[in-house]
Amino acid sequence: MHRFPHPVFVAAGLRTPFGRGGGALADYDAVGLSVPVVQAMADRAEPDLVVWGSVIPNLSWSNIAREVWLDAKLNPNVPAFSVVLACSTSMTAAFTAAGMLGGGIHLTLVGGAEVMSRPPIGLTSAASKRLIDLFAHDAAAALTALKALEPQDYALPIKGWANRITGRTMGDHMEETAKAWHISREAQDAWALKSHHRAVAAWNSGFFDDLVVKLPELDRDANPRADTSAEKLAALKPAFDKTSGKGTLTAGNSSPITDGAAGCWIASEAGLERLPANTPYLRLVDYEIAAVDHHTEGLLMAPSYAIPRLLARHGLGFEDIDLWEIHEAFAAQVLANVAAIERNEWVRSKTGVDANFGTFPWDRVNPNGGSVAIGHPFGATGARDLSQAVKELWSRPVGSRGVISVCADGGQGTVALLERV
Repeated sequence: MHRFPHPVFVAAGLRTPFGRGGGALADYDAVGLSVPVVQAMADRAEPDLVVWGSVIPNLSWSNIAREVWLDAKLNPNVPAFSVVLACSTSMTAAFTAAGMLGGGIHLTLVGGAEVMSRPPIGLTSAASKRLIDLFAHDAAAALTALKALEPQDYALPIKGWANRITGRTMGDHMEETAKAWHISREAQDAWALKSHHRAVAAWNSGFFDDLVVKLPELDRDANPRADTSAEKLAALKPAFDKTSGKGTLTAGNSSPITDGAAGCWIASEAGLERLPANTPYLRLVDYEIAAVDHHTEGLLMAPSYAIPRLLARHGLGFEDIDLWEIHEAFAAQVLANVAAIERNEWVRSKTGVDANFGTFPWDRVNPNGGSVAIGHPFGATGARDLSQAVKELWSRPVGSRGVISVCADGGQGTVALLERV
């Protein structure tokens, strides 16, 4: 069973090195950081369509995809549009492009970017209205009011991009989920340690060399730490629940503030032929987009709904999947979602899927590191995950399968099923 009437392929693209918040890439904006990625990919092949995204709003543009393409000085006759789905933005771009293949579209460039170091500072709706109303009939009074703005008039990212409805950050929500699923601090730190060690090993082995466009400011991911240890992680204080004495999420087992851009290719068979012959690619067999009530299920628990439904549609169990590329917004998020899908009764009652998927193969998850170590620029993570999974599975036998899972703010998530062909 395939979702698409004709074969659809995901081919590995390129990304920038991911920089630490406030670090080497902090002087870019999301458009500027995307340009070298798009230029380098367009040097390999000109796409028929560009789909790009960024999560943190910026009043300087409304369609970042078109802005990036034109700033890159590329063919202005190539159309480009933008998508946003929180941390799943560039994965959603891939699904969107896949559904548009056909007619004159055979090769699409998809991805996204985030410069989390430079969130724009805007005005609250009330302050904006007050100034606009003044400018309409008394410009001098408006300028006086502009100079007299106070801190409460500004929309500042002081709560780490908190969910608008709840007013709490993803970390605040994940603390609740970790407690509900009994995810220990020790388990979170152990997973974070693996993520760092694997990312460092992947860089040292050359795995990332042909997936990353080196920049003058940075030629390698800045976040993975070769010198981290269980002792260092255990010494960190809780980052979100700082008062109860029971907080388990820390700066060490959570994805860090990160700057970066990433892209990949979505292609038909005809589009695939336009890429360089050595480009790794997989077939996009199917995908699932899920949403949950984040007041009751946990803000980042939608993958636990999407994964069982996707596997069940294809009669697959956990062991049938050779690679699991799971976005590590937090180590606790990975552990909680897997804990959920391992419980048959929970899966049956929540998702309507009545199946025994078997024992989850933890040794197949994120072999080259994940977001806790590599970093998580919101708009770029989906494309980074896809390209990383494609390259890893490309070295496996024909028929090997991969599941890529990305959770997203708002109680949503996206999951893809890929196959080596």
